[in-house]
Amino acid sequence: MHIPEIEKKTIEEIKQHQESQLPGLLHYLKEHSTFYGQLFKENNIDINTIKKLEDLTQIPVTTKDDLQNRTDDFLCVPKSEIVDFITTSGTMGEPVTFAMTDHDLNRLAHNEYISFSCANTTSEDIFQLMVTLDKRFMAGMAYFLGLRKLGAGIIRIGPGLQELQFESIRRFSPTGLVTVPSFIPKLIEYAEKNNIDYKNTSIQKAVCIGEAIRNPDFTLNTLGKKITDKWNIKLYSTYASTEMGTAFTECEAGKGGHHHPEMIIVEFLDENNQPVKEGEAGEVTITTLGVEGMPLLRFKTGDICHYHTEPCECGRTTMRLGPVIGRKQQMIKFKGTTLYPPAIYDLLNEIEWIQNYIIEVTTNQLGTDEITINIGCSKAHVHSEKMIKDHFRARLRVAPEIKFYDPDEILKLQMPANSRKPIIFIDKRTP
Repeated sequence: MHIPEIEKKTIEEIKQHQESQLPGLLHYLKEHSTFYGQLFKENNIDINTIKKLEDLTQIPVTTKDDLQNRTDDFLCVPKSEIVDFITTSGTMGEPVTFAMTDHDLNRLAHNEYISFSCANTTSEDIFQLMVTLDKRFMAGMAYFLGLRKLGAGIIRIGPGLQELQFESIRRFSPTGLVTVPSFIPKLIEYAEKNNIDYKNTSIQKAVCIGEAIRNPDFTLNTLGKKITDKWNIKLYSTYASTEMGTAFTECEAGKGGHHHPEMIIVEFLDENNQPVKEGEAGEVTITTLGVEGMPLLRFKTGDICHYHTEPCECGRTTMRLGPVIGRKQQMIKFKGTTLYPPAIYDLLNEIEWIQNYIIEVTTNQLGTDEITINIGCSKAHVHSEKMIKDHFRARLRVAPEIKFYDPDEILKLQMPANSRKPIIFIDKRTP
């Protein structure tokens, strides 16, 4: 297991290292970024006075709206130096284009190299990538580059295609999977229906992306338990985004995603953009280090998390990121109760006969939020609305509207033609 030296230093040494990187980043942004050059000027910010991490609070935060409305103003290099164009998934609005230089791709590879190392991966492993490498998707390419740098074997399959997944497992004997975790129960179901002895395959672990597999106390949530109760494999959670170009990946201890301080500065902010205390949930706000094409300064990701600073048993002393509680823009105010979609996912995943679902949030005539859960299940369960609503009232104190569909109908809605990952939350609220 490779652990960078900086990730074994004391918290104060890590802080000093990051502060040594600040002047270079700020001068680079002032000189090369139209957006940040104007931001510094309009707010009378003397970047030479920003020496400590605490001084970052003098600088206004950057939002997703800024990126969407002024994408080109964030570009810090001539277009002739761009080697790869990427877009965000657009789940929170219009997709944002990111431009990456050759240097940025090397940084991305290094990020995943140390992240996979964190997840106990070595050059002896073979990973089956159940994510797309096309459609301008950063994640699939990042995993490929990181595993390649690590020297591990790679099988590029993409999402879905259960028959091909198992044919590939039989043919190449991969030791690990990279996948959206909710796809694993579908693999298990397919194997059981087709008499495939999945429990005795070569698979030992799965790096899970895009969905939480743990509760805030790091115990496995319903989805995580649904997987491991059936298949004795090690699950590693990882959290990342296109904007940060950096991942927070669990180690063997499974106690949160490890921060790579050499690659990113992280703040956790409240509604007033002030730092929260450890133990309080805050919005993950990042400043990228070492990015050449489109570096970001105090960018608010929209994700709400807890953080933990006690040293980990793996030997790392870096901050650890807890599971995403929810996205700020996806917060639902329903009948006087505040909800985030992950709480609803967890509840639905407990009901064995629900094959798939989509949560839809709208604005009613009174201007308040309404929730409709579109459930895919067999005809035998279409009269179970009361049971589901009672389950919601017992756990979340409120009950949404329930609609039943054939699972194939829900699947088509989850995976439209140009989708790169399943869509299970649709926000139709009036702004």
